[in-house]
Amino acid sequence: MSKKAARALQWALLAIVAVVAAERVVSQHEGPAVKSAGAAPSLALSDLGGRKVDLATYRGKAVAVNFWATWCPPCRAELPDLVEVRKEHAGDCFELLGVAVNSGGADQVAAFAKEHGMTYPVLVDDGLVSDAWKVESLPTTFIIDPKGNISFSTTGAVTRAQLEKQLKIVMPLRAGC
Repeated sequence: MSKKAARALQWALLAIVAVVAAERVVSQHEGPAVKSAGAAPSLALSDLGGRKVDLATYRGKAVAVNFWATWCPPCRAELPDLVEVRKEHAGDCFELLGVAVNSGGADQVAAFAKEHGMTYPVLVDDGLVSDAWKVESLPTTFIIDPKGNISFSTTGAVTRAQLEKQLKIVMPLRAGC
Protein backbone atom coordinates (compact mmCIF):
# COMPACT_ATOMS: atom_id res chain seq x y z
CA MET A 1 0.00 0.00 0.00
CA SER A 2 1.34 3.41 -0.89
CA LYS A 3 2.00 6.08 1.72
CA LYS A 4 -0.79 8.17 0.24
CA ALA A 5 -3.30 5.29 0.47
CA ALA A 6 -2.19 4.47 4.03
CA ARG A 7 -2.63 8.10 5.06
CA ALA A 8 -6.09 8.23 3.47
CA LEU A 9 -7.04 5.05 5.34
CA GLN A 10 -5.80 6.56 8.64
CA TRP A 11 -7.92 9.68 8.07
CA ALA A 12 -10.97 7.57 7.19
CA LEU A 13 -10.57 5.52 10.38
CA LEU A 14 -10.11 8.66 12.42
CA ALA A 15 -13.29 10.11 10.92
CA ILE A 16 -15.22 6.93 11.79
CA VAL A 17 -13.94 7.03 15.38
CA ALA A 18 -14.95 10.70 15.66
CA VAL A 19 -18.46 9.99 14.37
CA VAL A 20 -18.93 7.07 16.78
CA ALA A 21 -17.66 9.17 19.69
CA ALA A 22 -19.98 12.04 18.77
CA GLU A 23 -22.96 9.69 18.58
CA ARG A 24 -22.15 8.36 22.05
CA VAL A 25 -21.98 11.87 23.49
CA VAL A 26 -25.32 12.82 21.92
CA SER A 27 -27.03 9.61 23.07
CA GLN A 28 -25.71 10.09 26.61
CA HIS A 29 -26.98 13.68 26.60
CA GLU A 30 -30.41 12.72 25.36
CA GLY A 31 -30.53 9.68 27.58
CA PRO A 32 -32.10 6.34 26.89
CA ALA A 33 -35.81 6.33 26.20
CA VAL A 34 -38.05 3.55 27.44
CA LYS A 35 -41.33 3.08 25.63
CA SER A 36 -43.03 1.05 28.34
CA ALA A 37 -41.75 -0.25 31.61
CA GLY A 38 -44.88 -1.46 33.40
CA ALA A 39 -46.51 -0.02 36.48
CA ALA A 40 -44.89 3.03 38.03
CA PRO A 41 -43.45 2.46 41.51
CA SER A 42 -45.25 4.13 44.39
CA LEU A 43 -44.47 7.75 45.05
CA ALA A 44 -45.74 9.41 48.20
CA LEU A 45 -43.81 12.41 49.52
CA SER A 46 -44.51 15.74 51.16
CA ASP A 47 -44.57 18.87 49.05
CA LEU A 48 -42.92 22.13 50.12
CA GLY A 49 -46.02 23.10 52.08
CA GLY A 50 -45.92 19.86 54.06
CA ARG A 51 -48.90 18.28 52.27
CA LYS A 52 -48.68 14.60 51.32
CA VAL A 53 -48.66 14.04 47.55
CA ASP A 54 -49.34 10.53 46.30
CA LEU A 55 -48.96 9.57 42.62
CA ALA A 56 -51.90 7.18 42.98
CA THR A 57 -54.29 10.14 43.40
CA TYR A 58 -53.49 11.23 39.84
CA ARG A 59 -54.88 8.03 38.28
CA GLY A 60 -56.84 9.00 35.17
CA LYS A 61 -54.36 11.76 34.29
CA ALA A 62 -51.03 11.80 32.51
CA VAL A 63 -48.24 12.65 34.95
CA ALA A 64 -44.65 13.70 34.31
CA VAL A 65 -42.36 12.84 37.22
CA ASN A 66 -39.10 14.78 37.04
CA PHE A 67 -36.25 13.83 39.39
CA TRP A 68 -33.80 16.73 39.71
CA ALA A 69 -31.41 18.54 42.04
CA THR A 70 -30.68 22.19 42.81
CA TRP A 71 -26.95 21.68 42.12
CA CYS A 72 -27.45 19.96 38.74
CA PRO A 73 -26.71 22.10 35.61
CA PRO A 74 -28.82 20.00 33.18
CA CYS A 75 -31.68 20.14 35.70
CA ARG A 76 -31.49 23.93 35.67
CA ALA A 77 -31.35 23.93 31.86
CA GLU A 78 -34.59 21.97 31.50
CA LEU A 79 -36.60 24.04 34.00
CA PRO A 80 -37.94 26.65 31.55
CA ASP A 81 -39.37 23.89 29.34
CA LEU A 82 -40.91 22.08 32.32
CA VAL A 83 -42.48 25.29 33.64
CA GLU A 84 -43.90 26.14 30.19
CA VAL A 85 -45.35 22.66 29.60
CA ARG A 86 -47.01 22.78 33.02
CA LYS A 87 -48.47 26.24 32.31
CA GLU A 88 -49.69 25.21 28.87
CA HIS A 89 -51.45 22.11 30.17
CA ALA A 90 -52.83 23.53 33.43
CA GLY A 91 -56.44 22.40 33.62
CA ASP A 92 -55.85 19.52 31.21
CA CYS A 93 -55.68 15.92 32.34
CA PHE A 94 -52.02 16.39 33.26
CA GLU A 95 -49.80 17.02 36.25
CA LEU A 96 -46.08 17.54 36.65
CA LEU A 97 -44.36 16.44 39.85
CA GLY A 98 -40.83 17.67 40.55
CA VAL A 99 -38.88 15.43 42.93
CA ALA A 100 -35.82 17.14 44.42
CA VAL A 101 -33.07 14.64 45.25
CA ASN A 102 -30.05 15.38 47.49
CA SER A 103 -30.77 19.10 47.36
CA GLY A 104 -30.52 20.16 50.98
CA GLY A 105 -33.52 20.85 53.14
CA ALA A 106 -37.02 21.89 52.17
CA ASP A 107 -36.16 25.58 52.74
CA GLN A 108 -33.32 25.46 50.20
CA VAL A 109 -35.50 23.62 47.68
CA ALA A 110 -38.39 26.06 48.25
CA ALA A 111 -36.15 29.07 47.62
CA PHE A 112 -34.85 27.45 44.42
CA ALA A 113 -38.38 26.56 43.25
CA LYS A 114 -39.62 30.11 43.85
CA GLU A 115 -36.61 31.62 42.06
CA HIS A 116 -37.23 29.42 39.01
CA GLY A 117 -41.03 29.77 38.83
CA MET A 118 -41.78 26.15 39.67
CA THR A 119 -45.52 26.43 40.36
CA TYR A 120 -46.11 22.69 40.09
CA PRO A 121 -45.85 20.35 43.10
CA VAL A 122 -42.24 20.08 44.24
CA LEU A 123 -41.47 17.15 46.50
CA VAL A 124 -38.34 16.47 48.55
CA ASP A 125 -36.87 12.96 48.42
CA ASP A 126 -34.37 11.60 50.92
CA GLY A 127 -33.25 9.07 48.31
CA LEU A 128 -35.71 6.26 49.02
CA VAL A 129 -38.16 7.16 46.24
CA SER A 130 -35.47 7.81 43.64
CA ASP A 131 -33.93 4.44 44.57
CA ALA A 132 -37.30 2.71 44.12
CA TRP A 133 -37.63 4.36 40.70
CA LYS A 134 -34.06 3.26 39.85
CA VAL A 135 -32.95 6.81 39.10
CA GLU A 136 -29.25 6.58 38.33
CA SER A 137 -28.56 10.11 37.09
CA LEU A 138 -30.15 13.52 37.22
CA PRO A 139 -32.28 14.74 35.73
CA THR A 140 -34.50 11.79 34.93
CA THR A 141 -38.06 12.21 33.72
CA PHE A 142 -40.85 9.66 33.51
CA ILE A 143 -44.22 9.98 31.78
CA ILE A 144 -46.95 8.01 33.53
CA ASP A 145 -50.09 7.17 31.57
CA PRO A 146 -53.60 7.51 33.07
CA LYS A 147 -53.55 3.82 34.09
CA GLY A 148 -50.41 4.33 36.20
CA ASN A 149 -47.91 2.76 33.81
CA ILE A 150 -44.58 4.23 32.75
CA SER A 151 -44.93 5.03 29.06
CA PHE A 152 -41.66 6.93 28.59
CA SER A 153 -38.50 7.80 30.48
CA THR A 154 -35.37 9.71 29.68
CA THR A 155 -32.20 10.75 31.45
CA GLY A 156 -30.61 14.11 30.84
CA ALA A 157 -32.42 17.37 30.30
CA VAL A 158 -35.85 16.70 28.83
CA THR A 159 -37.03 19.13 26.17
CA ARG A 160 -40.42 20.67 25.62
CA ALA A 161 -40.65 18.84 22.28
CA GLN A 162 -40.01 15.47 23.97
CA LEU A 163 -42.64 16.16 26.62
CA GLU A 164 -45.24 17.39 24.15
CA LYS A 165 -44.71 14.37 21.90
CA GLN A 166 -45.15 11.93 24.79
CA LEU A 167 -48.11 13.79 26.27
CA LYS A 168 -49.96 13.60 22.95
CA ILE A 169 -49.62 9.84 23.18
CA VAL A 170 -50.87 9.40 26.76
CA MET A 171 -52.98 12.40 27.72
CA PRO A 172 -56.71 11.70 27.89
CA LEU A 173 -58.76 13.72 25.44
CA ARG A 174 -61.74 14.08 27.73
CA ALA A 175 -62.21 17.02 30.07
CA GLY A 176 -62.77 16.75 33.79
CA CYS A 177 -60.36 14.01 34.72
